[in-house]
This record gives sequence, C-alpha cells and structure tokens, in this order.
Amino acid sequence: MGGFQHATTGILILIALLLAPVLIYMRRAARGQELFVRRISGIDAVDEAVGRCAELGRPASFTTGLTGLGPTVYACLGVLYYIARRMAMYRTKLLVPQTQADVMAVTEDVMREAYREEGQLAAFDSKSLIYLSDAQFAFAAGYMGLVQREQVGAAFMFGDFTAESLILAEAGQQIGAMQVAATTSPEQAAFFICTCDYTLIGEELFAASAYLTREPVQLGSLYGQDRAKLILFVAICVGVLISTFNAVWPQHSMPNLDAALRWSLW
Repeated sequence: MGGFQHATTGILILIALLLAPVLIYMRRAARGQELFVRRISGIDAVDEAVGRCAELGRPASFTTGLTGLGPTVYACLGVLYYIARRMAMYRTKLLVPQTQADVMAVTEDVMREAYREEGQLAAFDSKSLIYLSDAQFAFAAGYMGLVQREQVGAAFMFGDFTAESLILAEAGQQIGAMQVAATTSPEQAAFFICTCDYTLIGEELFAASAYLTREPVQLGSLYGQDRAKLILFVAICVGVLISTFNAVWPQHSMPNLDAALRWSLW
C-alpha cells in the first residue's frame, strides 16, 4: 500500500490500463467465451508422452524440483492435474518425487481430485508421491535411482531448477524416456533444451497450465496479461520518442505524462 500512496497520477493511470485487460478477459472466460491461445509444441507433447506410457505399460514421473509454494508451483500443479487425469483414464502409474513437505501436501490433494474427476479414486495411491530429500543433490540422486528402477516411459520436469537440472534430465535420457521440461530459469533452460524432447521456456510454463486446464481465471489472466504487455510496449515506445524529440529539439520540448496531467489538472 505504501507504493500506491506515493504513486503519481500517471503511474495510477498506467496501473489501471494494465489491470483492465486482465479483469475484462477473466470475466469473459468465466462467462464461457472461447479465448484463443497459440498452440505450443511442448504443450501438445504432453498428451503424446502420456499416451506413450500407456502403450508401453511404463509409469510416468512428474517433478516440480525445488519449487516452493508460490505462483510457479500453482501453475505446475495445473499441468499435473491434467496429466494425472489422463494417467487415471489410462490406468497408468504416475510417480511424483518431492522435495518440499508443504508442496507435497498440496500435490496430493490435486492428484486425488484428478482421480476423482475420472471416477478412479480407488486407483489413487498416495505412495506414488515420494518424498526424497530437501537437499538439492540428495534429491537429484534419489530421482535418478527412482526413474531408472521404475523405467519410466515419460518424465515431466516443471518448475524451478538449479544446478541439478542436467542430472535429472540425463537420468531420463539414459533410459530412453520421453521428456518434457518447463522452467522460468534462463540459466537452466539451455540444459533442458539439450537433453529433453520438448522444453517450455519462461512464461510458456504458465501458459501450459491455462492451455491444458482451460480454467477461466488462469486463461483470462493469461489472455489479459498479453494485452497489458502490448499497452506497456506502446507506452515505452511513446516515451522513447518523446525523450528523443526533447533531446534533439530542446526548444520545443514535449511534457511527459505526469507533467501533462499536472498541467491539465491545474
């Protein structure tokens, strides 16, 4: 709240312009309006990977890595919910190795709800959620042993990863598993690109959850944020042009937004 108390009129108007598209499209999505989201090959590969596990009779694994509770893990759980429903429908085992106890509790509820939606609640096994370790490389070692013992047919790695990313990806690569990864970390995306079949980079992780689940709040928020970014991009371009004009022709300088608003209000 302290930031808003000291915000200028121009900043308040900009915040309103950025929030308006998000709220508008969230309302439209809640009303059932179809919102187009560009297809991403990595997201489409999720169904292919799940189908591959069903055909081979091999389990799949899904991990959020070192991700703690927050927006990123909530986006990952949206993808997990979709995958868990497909695995329940095909009656195929899904393994979910964990590093965080609080994330594990939320994950279990998400998976139970997914199985319930498919009418397969009796098939849900809480032992498929496996707590390995909260230590980075201890988790990586446990993950390697798990996927190689179970011979998983597909490995999904969605969330925040650090130096253990290449270890996790190599473990699946060695057993020929189809791998789909998604991370918001630009440092680790390169390792996933080299070792995984498909990699979602940056905000594509959040788009995946909205695209697969079609949940109105996520879908409308995603759609509105893209429009808000366009408004911000236009504002930056206008600001650069005004600054350039003022630097080249200072005798005919143009006021910035805040100065123009103060002048109009007076």
